[in-house]
Amino acid sequence: MNSSKLLLVILLAWLPAAHAQYQAALPGYRYEFPRDHFNHEDYQTEWWYTTGNLKASDGREYGFELTFFRQGVDRDPKKNDPWDIRDLYLAHLALSDVGAGKFYHTERTSRAGPGLAGVDEKAGRIWNANWEIRWNGDSEIALRAVEPRFSITFLLHPEKQPVINGENGISQKGAGKGHASHYITFTRLQTSGTLQLNGKPISVSGTSWMDHEFFTNQLDSAQIGWNWLSLQLADDTELMLYQFRRKDASADPYSSGTYVDAQGKSLHLASTDFRLMPTGEAWTSPATSATYPIAWTIEIPNLGIKLNATTRLKSQELAGLGNLAPNYWEGAIVLEGTRGGKAIHGVGYLEMTGYDRPFEIGRQP
Repeated sequence: MNSSKLLLVILLAWLPAAHAQYQAALPGYRYEFPRDHFNHEDYQTEWWYTTGNLKASDGREYGFELTFFRQGVDRDPKKNDPWDIRDLYLAHLALSDVGAGKFYHTERTSRAGPGLAGVDEKAGRIWNANWEIRWNGDSEIALRAVEPRFSITFLLHPEKQPVINGENGISQKGAGKGHASHYITFTRLQTSGTLQLNGKPISVSGTSWMDHEFFTNQLDSAQIGWNWLSLQLADDTELMLYQFRRKDASADPYSSGTYVDAQGKSLHLASTDFRLMPTGEAWTSPATSATYPIAWTIEIPNLGIKLNATTRLKSQELAGLGNLAPNYWEGAIVLEGTRGGKAIHGVGYLEMTGYDRPFEIGRQP
């Protein structure tokens, strides 16, 4: 889950829910590509989430995030004027300048209106004003987002087929029917292009990760936050792990993950298959006073994997969203450890929510 995804999840707390108008994520869903890379209006919530770790030719390191959200508001067939709000579209853009110790982020919200934002399967496009994801056939995805302080123009090439997370077509997030999502991931995308930072163009290359989820009601009211990681290892394998945090501090049995081998074959990981533990290193935000554990150990005994996840940029918190959303930390991380006793390294992204105050489904602003 991820979050910048949090910006969309919180809309479940203050927009009219009207869940009855929408379909729940249920077992047995039959995926079809490229169709399922695009819009699913029968589900209330949907996001396309891309993060990456990139380097410039001089070795400078950057992390980026570009996320698009669609939140269903009303499916009344009588409301068909272009300015009626059937869906609300949000987008989030962030850049981590690791070497300079700078973190930039910005957000935007739009209605579809006359082409202001939307999803167009025929054109292969997801957009919010001048930010967009565009599919150029099956082998290339273009990202573009323009802002005064920083902008990105990247081309992404999938090295593996998309992975379906979870079991039987769903990623179960809590007890009960429908507390789940349909969750698709490109775990390794070779990435190159240009970022503009304070008016200066910088050529970069590296790897990216792209998540796409759609659902109607996935979280449990006892879940107050989560820790989520996407990990890309140097042996061409990847891991996605998420760990829910509960009100009573107990382990959440619906935490889970996915391992992807070098050939692209995926393996579902139950909560009992991995251990995700903070090391004690933390960063306290001067803006929110939230204290985030910014270093973690990861153990997957059946795969012989032991990793340490750390960050070179402690300040990657997205704050200042007011009463509409909890603040949260999301940023680039590096990995060092062993697999089968042999040294291994990698890069990834970490997201942490609910550390300034609990995230509660149904909270009103």
